[in-house]
Amino acid sequence: MDRWLGDGGMAIIAAVGGSFEEYGVDGEDLGWANGSFTPLELACNPHGSVQAGVHSLLLDAAMNFAINSALVGRDRSEATIEMTTELLRPALLAKRYLLRGEVVRLTRQIAYAEASITSDEGKLISRATGTFLVHRGGTDQM
Repeated sequence: MDRWLGDGGMAIIAAVGGSFEEYGVDGEDLGWANGSFTPLELACNPHGSVQAGVHSLLLDAAMNFAINSALVGRDRSEATIEMTTELLRPALLAKRYLLRGEVVRLTRQIAYAEASITSDEGKLISRATGTFLVHRGGTDQM
C-alpha cells in the first residue's frame, strides 16, 4: 500500500491538489485512509470554488484506499458500484482541507465505505458513501 501514498498511482489526484499520507486498520479490521487537499486551479471553476466532480473524485479515492488498507494479499477493491456525494460548503482555491475514508462494513464480495472532506477547523465540506466490488485474489503478498 505504501506505493499508493501521494497520488495513489492516479496522476489526476495530484493534478487537482490531493494527496494521501497514511492508512491503517482499526480494532475491527476495518480500513481507513487519511490525506489532504489543497485545491489547484485545475480543480476550480473561474470563481475559485472546487467543482463537484473533483469532490467525488477525491472521496471515491479515499474510500477505495480505505478498503484496500483492510484487504490482504492480492485482494483489492475492483469497482465502485454506487456512490452518493453531498457538498455542504464550498472548497476554495489554495485552502487546505483534510480527506478521510473509512470502511463501514466488509463482506466477501462487497465493501461499504464513507469519506469526508473537512476544513482545518473541522467543518464538514463534503461527504460520500459508497458500495464497492471486492476482488479476492488469493493470499500472495503484492
